[in-house]
Amino acid sequence: MSIELQTKYGRVEISNDVIAAIAGGAAVDCYGIVGMASKNQLKDGIAEILRRENFAKGIVVRQENDEVHIDLYVIVSYGTKISEVAHNVQTKVKYTLDKTLGLSVQSINIYVQGVRVTNP
Repeated sequence: MSIELQTKYGRVEISNDVIAAIAGGAAVDCYGIVGMASKNQLKDGIAEILRRENFAKGIVVRQENDEVHIDLYVIVSYGTKISEVAHNVQTKVKYTLDKTLGLSVQSINIYVQGVRVTNP
């Protein structure tokens, strides 16, 4: 499945996997995010951290009418304020997708799948 954008130069199709890779890369760069988690925890393993090539397993990209909605499944670091981390992820992902692809995202939903305690 892909997102279609109509520009003055023609039509552009962007794969959901490309959008997921860019959104996942922006999300894991945020402070407090340990990594991406699978959206199907029972099938794929409990709160397993996904590698960069598997970000699409932890991100759902939906297009409803002309609006794009993104669901991100993340693992946060212990001791961080989850609401602030989630807000920072939403802001950074929205900005990155807008600047990289020119894609306007209607909503970015954050689902915290686990908390990781890092060893000092």
